[in-house]
Amino acid sequence: MKFKLLFTLLATIGLATSAFAAPSTYSTDANHTFAQFEYNHLGFSKQTSRFNTVTGTVTIDQAAKKGSADIIIDTKSVDTGSTFFNGHIQSEDFLSTTQFPTATFQSNDMIFKGDKPVELKGTLTLKGVSKPVTLAITHFECKKHPMSGVDYCGANAETKVKRTEFNMGKYAPNVGDDVTIMIAIEAAKKE
Repeated sequence: MKFKLLFTLLATIGLATSAFAAPSTYSTDANHTFAQFEYNHLGFSKQTSRFNTVTGTVTIDQAAKKGSADIIIDTKSVDTGSTFFNGHIQSEDFLSTTQFPTATFQSNDMIFKGDKPVELKGTLTLKGVSKPVTLAITHFECKKHPMSGVDYCGANAETKVKRTEFNMGKYAPNVGDDVTIMIAIEAAKKE
């Protein structure tokens, strides 16, 4: 009888632990998720622009120290601060948004250091070209949202790419080939 009770107790603890350790999926918060990009403009300045519409999901398994991401960037939502320049960036010389209205980042390789992810290795597809990239995660936090009470995760990450590798080399090298991409993401846990 004692053996059966002990077995039942251990099985219950095991089920509770495995339920707690299950991967969690988070959906992006549209008001707090965006991507910025920065490049050197003719040596005069670093220009920074952003994409206002970024959607997707991130899955994190804290116990197994694994994770994945599936992010979609609406390239037509590019915001340079200038209506004229928005059209210029969306042209065939650069984003070619008529033909390629989205850019994507997909990853199944989240690298942890201790309890927190520090890198996300995946594939960036931009203007129909797919290349491997590594996003360095510079900030990461999961906790209850102080206003909604919902479980949230947030992060900042960045990578550098060469625009010539994505068929966007117009005016290079005068307009810098190196582009820094910075992503800010906040995401709510899916029920």
